[in-house]
Amino acid sequence: MNEIKAKLILEDGSVFEGIGFGYPTNVSGEIVFNTGMVGYTETLTDPSYKGQILCFTYPSIGNYGVPSLDNLDEYGLPRYFESDRIQTSGIIVNNLSNVSSHWTCERTLDQWLYDERIPGITNVDTRELTKKIRLHGVMSGKLVMEESDNYGDVTFDYDSHNFMPEVSISQPKIYGDENNQSKIVLIDTGTKYSIIRNLLKLGFSVIRLPWNASIKEILSYNPYGVVISNGPGDPIICKETISTASAIIENSIPTLGICLGNQILALAGGAKTHKLKFGHRGQNKSCVDLKSKITLITSQNHGYGVDSDSLEETEFEVWFKNIDDNTVEGIRHRNKPVIAVQFHPEASPGPDDCLYIFDEFKELVNRNRIVAS
Repeated sequence: MNEIKAKLILEDGSVFEGIGFGYPTNVSGEIVFNTGMVGYTETLTDPSYKGQILCFTYPSIGNYGVPSLDNLDEYGLPRYFESDRIQTSGIIVNNLSNVSSHWTCERTLDQWLYDERIPGITNVDTRELTKKIRLHGVMSGKLVMEESDNYGDVTFDYDSHNFMPEVSISQPKIYGDENNQSKIVLIDTGTKYSIIRNLLKLGFSVIRLPWNASIKEILSYNPYGVVISNGPGDPIICKETISTASAIIENSIPTLGICLGNQILALAGGAKTHKLKFGHRGQNKSCVDLKSKITLITSQNHGYGVDSDSLEETEFEVWFKNIDDNTVEGIRHRNKPVIAVQFHPEASPGPDDCLYIFDEFKELVNRNRIVAS
C-alpha cells in the first residue's frame, strides 16, 4: 500500500472517501455487495462478478492472505480459485488487514490485486454503502485513485453489455479421461472451477464448450447430459445460448442449469426474467426445496431472477423458493429431464448443503440412459 487517496463516486452523486490499494487505476462498474464472511479468493475469481465493483460487508478482509494458483487438486484444478484471474473490476472494504497469516499464504491481498492490475479502496463505511444500495438498488459507480477532481463518467451500462466473450473459453476443452464414455457437456457462460470439480467427482468426463456452442456441436460429443453454468450479465443477452437451450429441451437431453444457467433454461422454456433490486450475494441465503419441504442454506451470487408468474405458462414448475423474498431459486421441467437452480450447489465459498443437486443430476442422467437403452 502506498497510502493513495481514493474515492468511490456513485451515479447518484454520493462520494465515499478512503485509501487506495492494489493497482493505482480508475475503473467504472456496477456496485454490488456480498455478505459472506470468508472465501474472498474464490469470490473475487468468480466470473459472475465480471463488470462489477464488489463491496465486502464483512469488516476485515485479507487476514489470511492469498494462496498459490499453482496449488492444484487431484483433477489439476486450482484449489482456492474459481477461475485463473480476478474477475471483479475493483473491490471495496472497510478494513484491509495489514497482517496476512496462513500456512497457504503466498502473498497479500494488496499484492495480488496489484499483480492483476485491479484497484481497491479501504477505510470505507461499507455499512452505509450497503444500506444505500439496499434502498436505492444497484447502481453504477467509479473507483478513482488519484488527486484529480476530474472523475470522468461514473456510469457503466452493465445491463446491455455482453460479457460472454470475456468469461467463456473460445475453444473446447476436456477434463478427465478422454476415453470415458460418460461425457457431460458444460456450456461455459462463465463457469466456476468447482462446477467442473463436482462433475468429475461424479465419475463424468467434462467437455467445456464456448457459450455460443450450437446444438449440433453439443450432440457431436454424444454426451450423457449437459450443464449450463453460472455467469455475469443479463441473461437476455445470451441469445445463442438460449436458442441452444431450447434445442436441448426439445431433444430431452438431461440438463442441469446453475445460476445464469437457470435463467437461460427458463427463457428457453418461454418464461421471463427480471433484474433484482440489489441481488443475492452471500453464503447464508435460506431456500426451501418445495419437493422435500426442507430448508437449506445456500451460497448465491446473482442480480437477475426468473419471474414466478411467467412460469405458469410454461412446462417448468418452481423447485426452490427464497425464504427472504419468495423469489424463484430453482425450476424443474414437468416432462423432460431438465432441472436448474439459481443458487450455487458447488458453493466455494459457502455451505455444502446443496451438493446433492449434482447427485440429482446424475440420477437424471442414469434414468435417461436406462430409458434410452
